[in-house]
Amino acid sequence: MSDSLIIIPTYNEKENIEKIIRKIFSLEKLFHILVIEDGSPDGTAKIVKDLQKEFTDSLFIEERSGKLGLGTAYIHGFKWALNKDYKYIFEMDADFSHNPDDLIRLYNACDKEGGEVSIGSRYVKGVNIVNWPMSRLLMSFFASKYVRLITGMPVHDATAGFKCYKREVLETIKFNRIQFVGYAFQIEMKFKTWKYGFKIIEVPVIFTDRTEGNSKMSGGIFREAVFGVIQMKIKSLFRKFNR
Repeated sequence: MSDSLIIIPTYNEKENIEKIIRKIFSLEKLFHILVIEDGSPDGTAKIVKDLQKEFTDSLFIEERSGKLGLGTAYIHGFKWALNKDYKYIFEMDADFSHNPDDLIRLYNACDKEGGEVSIGSRYVKGVNIVNWPMSRLLMSFFASKYVRLITGMPVHDATAGFKCYKREVLETIKFNRIQFVGYAFQIEMKFKTWKYGFKIIEVPVIFTDRTEGNSKMSGGIFREAVFGVIQMKIKSLFRKFNR
């Protein structure tokens, strides 16, 4: 039995999903994997189910009917994980933009260094992104700067989606109050983690854009994040964050 579960949301990831699963299971630490599959027409679910025959006790899949949003996928996975005995719950993309070798560094930041959330950060030490066009890099970088300015949250990479949570964090955050379902979900989860007083550690990582499959990122996703931050900040002024 592993103490750690990695949640991987998927939609049309047939080129990547088997490779990422096998890579994670090759690491020196044992992780379990939960795939949240949103009805991919390309056969992603079948690939995962075939792999379950090989990884019987460590690979799991939850299938949903269509694209319901990144935030709802992770919340579905969080609830699944909290019904088990996992101590550490991870968020990770399927496309190798998050290096599986960094999972152990995120784990150690929480297990050995006192973190309650660890973030694989692209911006805590300069800018560590490979293969992004300059326009997208600047949009992401300044979005994180903007979030830090508006919220006061001491996190350099506010939109990062490579994270490890201790289960106590997810037990504290009220999922029914989460406002965003797109990539702004990542900002909101960090903000609420910080407001509840949990310790956040940013672990420097190198983010490499996908080489196979299609990106789900768009300008609209970043606009949602930028304009939603002000609303999120204002709402936070009128509520208490008590554990």
